[in-house]
Amino acid sequence: MTPTPSFVLLLLGLMGAQATVDLRTAAAMAAGLCKTRPTDIVFIIDSSRSVRPSEFEQVKVFLAKVIEGLNVGPNATRVGVVNYASHVKNEVSLKTHRTKAGLIKAVTKIEPLSTGTMTGLSIQFAMNVAFSEAEGARVKSPDISKVAIIVTDGRPQDSVKDVAQRARDAGIEIFAIGVGRVDMSTLKQMASDPLDDHVDYVESYSVIEKLTKKFQEAFCVSDLCATGDHDCEQVCISSPGSYKCACKDGFTLMDNGRSCSACSNVATDVVFLIDGSKSMRPENFELVKKWINQIIDKLDVSDSKAHVGLVQYSSSVRQEFPLGRYNNKKDLKEAVKKMAYMERGTMTGLALRYLTENSFSVGQGARPGVAKVGIVFTDGRSQDYIGEAAKKAKEHGFKMYAVGVGNAVENELKEIASEPTGEHYFYTADFKAMTQIAKKLQINICPEEDPCECDSLVKFQKKVEQALQALTKKYILYNGCNGVRIGMTKRIALLENKIV
Repeated sequence: MTPTPSFVLLLLGLMGAQATVDLRTAAAMAAGLCKTRPTDIVFIIDSSRSVRPSEFEQVKVFLAKVIEGLNVGPNATRVGVVNYASHVKNEVSLKTHRTKAGLIKAVTKIEPLSTGTMTGLSIQFAMNVAFSEAEGARVKSPDISKVAIIVTDGRPQDSVKDVAQRARDAGIEIFAIGVGRVDMSTLKQMASDPLDDHVDYVESYSVIEKLTKKFQEAFCVSDLCATGDHDCEQVCISSPGSYKCACKDGFTLMDNGRSCSACSNVATDVVFLIDGSKSMRPENFELVKKWINQIIDKLDVSDSKAHVGLVQYSSSVRQEFPLGRYNNKKDLKEAVKKMAYMERGTMTGLALRYLTENSFSVGQGARPGVAKVGIVFTDGRSQDYIGEAAKKAKEHGFKMYAVGVGNAVENELKEIASEPTGEHYFYTADFKAMTQIAKKLQINICPEEDPCECDSLVKFQKKVEQALQALTKKYILYNGCNGVRIGMTKRIALLENKIV
């Protein structure tokens, strides 16, 4: 069976707390930076007895927030709502309300059913009834998506695996998002691949705002260049719902399609020095690994260009892999993903000494005569002295970047970073903001011309000129003879020609 255009099934387990409308996304839409593509959306709300009245009210608030960000209309987005527990009730069909205000008012009037939890039955109902043409769904078209958003708070009392598979086989893209006591294995059974992109979990409504933004953006076809939601280093060129990168005059777009370089064929040895202390916490350590791979994506990794090494430290130092072991991005990124979390202390000084004495040594894969770049990442104050080790790294000619998050000490970061420090140290309080640092951190290195040879030639030329002038004066003064002077002038000219 040929898959139909995207029919997105977003499964959300939601539990109580209050959240606010994502004003940034709403402002972007109001400013014309994005608009929702034509979509048939059906919310499928779990109102079983396990959903307390206050929680059900929060579900309705969530629905209203998502609707608020949509372009509602007969030729834009149509919205329906299905309420379920042990049975299913069609509260709002896709043909009922054609205005945003009417939809939101209808949502506020929905009452809970307060019986069982037949999630599989509700999915089947949505496929057979809610998305039927009789209920206002539009004929299948590549230009129109069909979206179901299921809100649930626990384990279903019927099977969801087979019905979810049928939905996916029919072109359904399923997002499974759970909160609190939701059953994660059920969410994974329903979600599309890759699961990392289609399964989310949050603990409470205190973080519902980020879910609201995600859903609004899922239906938004935006000018990504205008919103800044791109990773182009220099120039962003918009296209409908997408973009491409370009470079300013004098720069070349690199193989990754995002970064620009004024240099070509520049070989660089890059070593990441990563804090794996206990304060990092496992979930943040996973974000750090993703951040490293963002940086790797920006490098021109190959046997003759960028080589990458990885070192982790806590109370001790552990080399994850040396320079030159992996010479393509795919293998590098896989190796980064496999890095195990060390925990324990924060001995940044010890790690910097290791970087200077080991990581950039020929025995560990460093290439003689190649630019060396160290990227230090930490989330806290060092438990040992870093000053001497940081100084030595820079004295060795290493270009040092310092990146700090959370409780990192900015004075320590500046001490580690190369000059000018404003271009070589970065700090953010939130691990989730690390993506922005990855965009800003540029490690393209242009080989500088060695002035030594040129300076020596100039000095030599000046000395020769002075010597020639002295010789000329000497013979003019002591001989005073035209013939001798002319003969010496010819000899001097011959000497100049030989030197040149």
